Amino acid sequence: MTGRNGRSTPVGPDGARDVAGAAAPRPAPLRLAVVGNPDNRRVALFTAAVRDAGLPAPRVVAWRDVLRDGGASFASDEIVRIDSAGEDEEVERALRGVSDPTRVEGGARWYRRFLTAVRSLDGGVRLDDPDDVAVLFDKRRCHRVLAAAGVAVPPSPTSGGAVRVRGWDDVRALMAEHGMPRVFVKPAHGSSASGVLALETAGPGRVRATTSVELADGALHNSLRVRRYTRESDIAAIVDALAPDGLHIERWLPKASLHGRAADLRVVVVAGRATHAVVRTSRTPLTNLHLGGLRGELSTAQAAAGASWAHALELCERAAACFPRTLCVGVDLLPSVGWRRFAVGEVNAFGDLLPRLTGLPGSGAEGQDTYAAQVAAVLRHFGDVEHPASAPAAFGTPRQVNSAAAHPLARTLDARI
Repeated sequence: MTGRNGRSTPVGPDGARDVAGAAAPRPAPLRLAVVGNPDNRRVALFTAAVRDAGLPAPRVVAWRDVLRDGGASFASDEIVRIDSAGEDEEVERALRGVSDPTRVEGGARWYRRFLTAVRSLDGGVRLDDPDDVAVLFDKRRCHRVLAAAGVAVPPSPTSGGAVRVRGWDDVRALMAEHGMPRVFVKPAHGSSASGVLALETAGPGRVRATTSVELADGALHNSLRVRRYTRESDIAAIVDALAPDGLHIERWLPKASLHGRAADLRVVVVAGRATHAVVRTSRTPLTNLHLGGLRGELSTAQAAAGASWAHALELCERAAACFPRTLCVGVDLLPSVGWRRFAVGEVNAFGDLLPRLTGLPGSGAEGQDTYAAQVAAVLRHFGDVEHPASAPAAFGTPRQVNSAAAHPLARTLDARI
């Protein structure tokens, strides 16, 4: 290639030159690692995305080894992804401290041991901040952080964890005190709807709970079948068994519907931008896909929301912005009846398992699944720096919607919706 002085200038394999005209060395490819369960599909999907991007396969560090060895170490230039510790019976037993992995109880023990394991990881550059993870896996703390940032969330008497729920009597008292005849009762450290009860009351002695919890011989088990309990003694037994691990209570907001089914959305936010969304519909209050929920038509939901759709995505991005040192979160978005107002139900640390789902138009992730979008964001964030640790700690910022209609989203929803 000819330079401006008319002389031939040596070119390196990547087209770069140093000031003397000699080929500059090609920067070393990024080194990634993932802490997860090696046989899990999450690790497989992330590994495939890394290799598809032309990078070396990530080093996989097994949670079982982290727990056995009391930690793991990473090189200073390794970019480390923390993935879910779920779907592995050995790991689940070690974290939860129960012999039967289907048991619901043990959430507080799981939380303490999981955070200890996360904090035992030494070195590397993290894609998931340990302090963010600690908040994301405590629904009470997460609710307070979101509300303090002006993100619309369902009203909650347990926000922040200042109010302790010791059992069924406390749940009934808080529902009455705050005028909440319909609530969701959630284990503070649960995930995948484990232990969640959609609770309705209609006067003394009239109560109904919808849940995936199976009450058998005095023990609570996760089930893939949603069931309803109408005997207060059964509901009290479930709540009393869950209470020692911590409970979070939220007002049950009436949801929008699609084709006669209750609907909400999981929105994945990567590096500050909402990149993927899936509609979840159900004939029960629990829309989780593994509990019989079905994927709805996103285009139908977008059409129903109309101009409010952009504000819905912006709300998810502002929720994710509360955790700026974590690359990716999954936001559970609750549309109100009519699809004009929205609230954030939860923010999930590992909410990106949506196989074969490609990015939203205009998101920058078109044609990419959630894992490919994250790898692309890693390349953008770290690819132009000499050392990954020198890159900025925060991953992106949310878009701004310049409309007066956005302002109601900055306020916590009240009891009128």
